[in-house]
Amino acid sequence: MSTYAYLGPVGTFTEAALKKITSSSDSHIPYANVTAALDAVRSGDADFALVPIENSVEGVVARTLDELATGDPLVVAGEVTLPVTFALMTKAGQSEITTIATHPHAESQCRTYIAKHHPHAELVPTASTAAAAQALTRGEFDAAIASSAAAEHFGLTVIAENIGDNDGAVTRFVLVQKPGAIPAPTGHDRTSVALFIDIDHAGALLEILTVFADHDVNLTFIQSRPTGRELGHYHFIIDVEGHCQDEPVARSLDELAEICDDIRFLGSYPREVRA
Repeated sequence: MSTYAYLGPVGTFTEAALKKITSSSDSHIPYANVTAALDAVRSGDADFALVPIENSVEGVVARTLDELATGDPLVVAGEVTLPVTFALMTKAGQSEITTIATHPHAESQCRTYIAKHHPHAELVPTASTAAAAQALTRGEFDAAIASSAAAEHFGLTVIAENIGDNDGAVTRFVLVQKPGAIPAPTGHDRTSVALFIDIDHAGALLEILTVFADHDVNLTFIQSRPTGRELGHYHFIIDVEGHCQDEPVARSLDELAEICDDIRFLGSYPREVRA
C-alpha cells in the first residue's frame, strides 16, 4: 500500500488519472495546488504525487516544471495520459450566469463556447476544475467548468457537456517521488533533465541540441523557463527518448555536463503507450 498526493479536490482530472495507475488499497490524498502535492512527497507525508505537466491544446503546466527544476529535488517515476472533456455546471435552479469559475487551462480550451453562449460572464481562475465545482456548491460563483465526474460528486447540474473547442484533448501527468532507485530500462523509456547554462549566449541552445543530435537521441519535449535570478536568464527542461542507462543518452548527459553550469536529473521512466 502506498500513499499518493494529487492535485485536488476530489473530482479533478488528476484524480481520474491517478485511479488508472493505483489500486483500491492505496491511499489518495488531495491537495489544493501542485506545490502542496509535491511538498507532501518532500516532507514524507506521501510516497508519490501525481500532477499535470502538459496538455495537448494549452501546452505546459508551468508550475509543475518550475517545482521540478528549482524546488527540493524530486524525480519522475512514471507518466499517465488522460483524455479531457469539459462540462458547464450550475447549482440546481440557477438561471442567470454572470460568473464562471474554472482552471485557466480549462478556460483556454473552452473559449469558443464561452464567447458564443456567455460572452458577458466574468471568468474567475481557480486552482483546479474541481475546486471551481466545489466553490460553486458554496455559492461563490454562478457556474463552473469542470468534469462531469466533479458535477456528480458535488451534486451539481450539468447544463452543457463536451464544451471544449478541440476534440481529443489529452493531458499528460507525471508520477513524482523522492530521488532514489531508478526504474530499470524497459526499451520504451523517457529521460527528463533540467539544463542550466552559466551565461546566456548566442548558440547556447544549439550547443545542447547538437549534443543530442550527435548521439542520435530524439527529443520529445523542450521548454525554456526563467531561472528567477534575473531577467534574461533561462534554463531548459528537456525530455528525450531512452533511459539514462542507454549508451546514447548516457554519453549525451556526460557531454552536457561539460558545457552546462548544472544539470538536474529529473528521472528515467517508462513512457505510457497510448492505443
